[in-house]
Amino acid sequence: MAISRRIVLHFPERLVEQPIICRLARDFNLEFNILKAAVTPNEEGLLVLELNGEQKDYDRGIQYLTETGIRIQSLSQNVIRNEERCTHCGACITICPTGAFIIEPSTRLVDFSDTKCIVCGLCIKACPLRAMELKF
Repeated sequence: MAISRRIVLHFPERLVEQPIICRLARDFNLEFNILKAAVTPNEEGLLVLELNGEQKDYDRGIQYLTETGIRIQSLSQNVIRNEERCTHCGACITICPTGAFIIEPSTRLVDFSDTKCIVCGLCIKACPLRAMELKF
């Protein structure tokens, strides 16, 4: 069964210059789409990926990443909205490149879809009340 998952990889300094993602494609038959990257030589790296492939290949690829020393998180765990701070002003709607925010027509409240989010951080900068938070 084919799956598609968005994950965040945290690379320790010793692995930043290794061909980790190449191995996911070559050795585990996984297709990848890099959504965001912050990789600096001699420092920790961060990579947001969408991985596509068969479930068994995905599981083997994740096992390889874990055994290599890469910390893995689900993408949806990383961007959260502080509901107490949010006033539903809509500043996030116009800035989001993926349409992760929409206004519900019946309530006029802003809805956030973490499955569309690519963790670009633009909503965090745009929110005047700092209701959007990035958790890594």
